[in-house]
Amino acid sequence: MLKKLDPLLHSELRLAIMSLLISVEKAEFTYLKEQTEATSGNLSVQITKLEDAGYIFVKKGFKGKIPQTTCNITKKGVEAFEKYVKDLKEYLKL
Repeated sequence: MLKKLDPLLHSELRLAIMSLLISVEKAEFTYLKEQTEATSGNLSVQITKLEDAGYIFVKKGFKGKIPQTTCNITKKGVEAFEKYVKDLKEYLKL
């Protein structure tokens, strides 16, 4: 029996965000936007969903007078991502 894939990570944009964050210490909102080619609104919504699940930590602040949002993956997020990848590999073995 195949394991159910995490629906939170099965979204293309949320998976892209997690894939970027798994390999860096932290990332600015603008970097995630450039890499995913998502709109600011859609990216913001998806980041909030990942934050609400405890998969990422979001820090909002200022760089001078310019608002700055940075994200980093949490331990829970790393574990969820690694499980998702493992479960997906099981699908590919079929």
